[in-house]
Amino acid sequence: MKLTGNIILITGGATGIGFALARSLSEKGNQVIVCGRNEAALRKAQGEAPALVIRVCDVADAESRRSMVEWLKTSHPNLNVLINNAGVQHRRDFNDDPASDNLDQEVAINLTAPIHLITELLPALKRQEQAFIINVSSGLAFSPMADVPVYCATKAALHSFTLSLRHQLKATGIRVIELAPPIVDTGLGGNTRSEGTAYRMMVSPEEFATETLAQLEADKDEILVGISVETRRLGEAMFERMNNRV
Repeated sequence: MKLTGNIILITGGATGIGFALARSLSEKGNQVIVCGRNEAALRKAQGEAPALVIRVCDVADAESRRSMVEWLKTSHPNLNVLINNAGVQHRRDFNDDPASDNLDQEVAINLTAPIHLITELLPALKRQEQAFIINVSSGLAFSPMADVPVYCATKAALHSFTLSLRHQLKATGIRVIELAPPIVDTGLGGNTRSEGTAYRMMVSPEEFATETLAQLEADKDEILVGISVETRRLGEAMFERMNNRV
């Protein structure tokens, strides 16, 4: 993938790995649009990287999402890269409190929202000479962390969907890429980490962005960073190590 001259939308791009990618891609000469639910966070991101274009949007809300899609058609008709990065993570203990009040939201933001957004942007992406859909799954898609079971399940589903989408679109000008981050030192999950990984296997957002861009430039369809290499290779064989409390 050529890393300059693109028009890129990053969902959940105001913080964490989304912002690290947005800032790095912007610095390389791309026009980067970041969207998110929190206007204050978006404005803070723009303050740190002034070239960013910001848009308030809740991608899990149909009306909000469609409004953004219509705005993109008018204001950024040459959009050629979609990075589905927005995600939430909640701890759930099915022995005690599965926190079912936000279960549907977690599934919507992590899985159904990116599928809807792809569907709604496909006509515009197909008009570009070359376009890219980059779905951010997780190393936990391959070896789940038991503390965050719904998050892991949604990322496993997004991995499966990405494989099928790549197959369906292989005769078009759209490349479909999966990006599987390791555990990154961000606020995902409310700044809590499962005990098995609290002090190991973690990288910074900047390290993650640097490695991701290198693999994008190398034209990989599946980008694995850090421990994701091992979780992808070993799958459920990593489960006990990932969930070890000792």
